[in-house]
Amino acid sequence: MHGFRTLLYKEVLRFWKVGFQTVAAPVLTALLYLLVFSHTLERQVRVYENLSYTSFLVPGLIMMSVLQNAFANSSSSLIQSKVTGNIIFVLLPPLSYREFFSAYVLAAVLRGAVVGFGVWLGTCWMVDLQYAAPWWIVVFTLLGGGILGALGVIAGIWADKFDQLAAFQNFIIMPLTFLSGVFFSIHSLPAFWHGLSRVNPVFYMIDGFRYGFFGRSDVSPWISFAVTACFFLLLAAATLRMLARGYKLRG
Repeated sequence: MHGFRTLLYKEVLRFWKVGFQTVAAPVLTALLYLLVFSHTLERQVRVYENLSYTSFLVPGLIMMSVLQNAFANSSSSLIQSKVTGNIIFVLLPPLSYREFFSAYVLAAVLRGAVVGFGVWLGTCWMVDLQYAAPWWIVVFTLLGGGILGALGVIAGIWADKFDQLAAFQNFIIMPLTFLSGVFFSIHSLPAFWHGLSRVNPVFYMIDGFRYGFFGRSDVSPWISFAVTACFFLLLAAATLRMLARGYKLRG
């Protein structure tokens, strides 16, 4: 386990050393989203009775920040290592592919959680947040960060250059997160988009996470948990298979 701990330490230190860019900047972005959307839609939109739109928005922004930064951490680390050629220093030590996977994904979860905590600190004084089921908050933070961390590993392995990674993020990750109910309830959507949201796994992460705050959601938190847990297991299995085969990592 020494190799796992060392690689995990290296990945955590990598984002922590440039925390102004990897933590502070995403927190500021989320706060700007909150200011713009709450100012524009606070009086026009009411999702749940006796709950302001700004309060509804905050958990979605926190979870969106967790997911996007978890993906960014693992994917950017791998693509940088591949482009610069220093991936060899990770592959040469006697690390198992399970240790490799665990270190990258756990570091991604930690970065996502740190950014999410920063967004919470920046917004909790602005809105009256409730904590109806805090354990659901923890569960969906870990599962969501793990899923996007694993997706980041897949993207980092698959991409050969930064352009390909940017395409993966812009055409897959961003649409999934923005169309997942961060800014709205899916019940307000037309039938086609409502049905499409039901097959978006990120929707279940956001919805289950929001339930932890308000005890209200668009679907049962147990359904959200089942979907996200199954999706994580499928992604983990696919990622471990890629690592075991050395796909695009070994010549």
